[in-house]
Amino acid sequence: MEYQLALPILDQYAPWVLGGLALILLILELYIPLRKRKQAKWNRWRQNISLSLIGLPAARLLLLPITFMWAGFVTQEGFGLINWLPAPGWLQLLLGMLALDYGIYIWHRLNHVFPFLWRFHNVHHVDRDMDLSTGIRFHIGELLMSIPFRFVVIGFFGVGPVAILVYEIIFEAATLFHHSNWRLPRGVERLLAFFIITPRQHGIHHSKVKEESDSNYGTVLNWWDKLHRSSRMNIPQDKLEIGIPGYEEDRDHSVGQLLKMPFQKPRPWQKTNGEVPRRAPDELDAPLR
Repeated sequence: MEYQLALPILDQYAPWVLGGLALILLILELYIPLRKRKQAKWNRWRQNISLSLIGLPAARLLLLPITFMWAGFVTQEGFGLINWLPAPGWLQLLLGMLALDYGIYIWHRLNHVFPFLWRFHNVHHVDRDMDLSTGIRFHIGELLMSIPFRFVVIGFFGVGPVAILVYEIIFEAATLFHHSNWRLPRGVERLLAFFIITPRQHGIHHSKVKEESDSNYGTVLNWWDKLHRSSRMNIPQDKLEIGIPGYEEDRDHSVGQLLKMPFQKPRPWQKTNGEVPRRAPDELDAPLR
C-alpha cells in the first residue's frame, strides 16, 4: 500500500470503529462501574474533551501524516530489521505491529522516568477520576514530542504504512478500553490479562501511590510489562485513589491550567497536607494470574 492511501483509509474506518466502541464502553461505565466517582462527571468530561480538541487535531494533522510518510520511505528504501528478513507480508505486518506496541511501552516508561517528559505526561495523570474521557486527555506537547521517538522505532524496525494503519486503530481502541471505568467479570479479566491491558490493571497505573503508578506501562499487550517485571494486578479497586497527590484543588484542573502545567515546576509526590500516599500490606489483593 502506498503511504498516501493509509490516512484516507484511517479517516474512513477509525471514526466508526472507535465511535461504536466508545458508545458501548460509555453504557458499560454507567451500569457496571469499576470504581466509584469522586467528582462530577460532566465537569470532568468538559475539561478532558476541551483538552483533547487541542491535542487530537495535532495528532491528525502532524503526527499521523509524518509517521505514514516516514514509514513509506523506510519501506521503499528497505530500511530496518523487518525489511531485511526473508519473511512473507503477513509476518512483516505482525512484526511491525509488535514493534510499534513495544515502542509505545518504552515511550510510556520514558515519560515516567525523565522529568522533562513527565511534565507533559503529568497532565494525563492528574485526572482525579479515570474513565473513558481520560483516554483522550493528553497534552499537545506530549503528542508532538512522541514524533521523533516514533521515527526511531519505525526506522530501526522497518515498520510499513499498513502496520501503522492497523496498529493505530487497535492502539486507539485499547486506550479507550483500558481507561474505561467498567467492571469485567473476574474470570474474564483474568483471561484477558494474560494478553492485553485491562481497566483494572491500568487503573493501578493511575494510582496516587508512587510504586503503583510506576507499573503497568503497556497499551495493548500485557507481555512487555511481564517481560520487564513492571506488571501489577494485586491492588483492590475500592482501595485505589486515582490521580497525582498535590493536585487536588479544582483550580488545578481548568483547561488553561492544564495547558500551562508542563511549564511550571512539578509538585512533590505528596498531598497538600504533606502526607505521602502508601499502601498497607493488608490492603493488597490476590493478583489476577
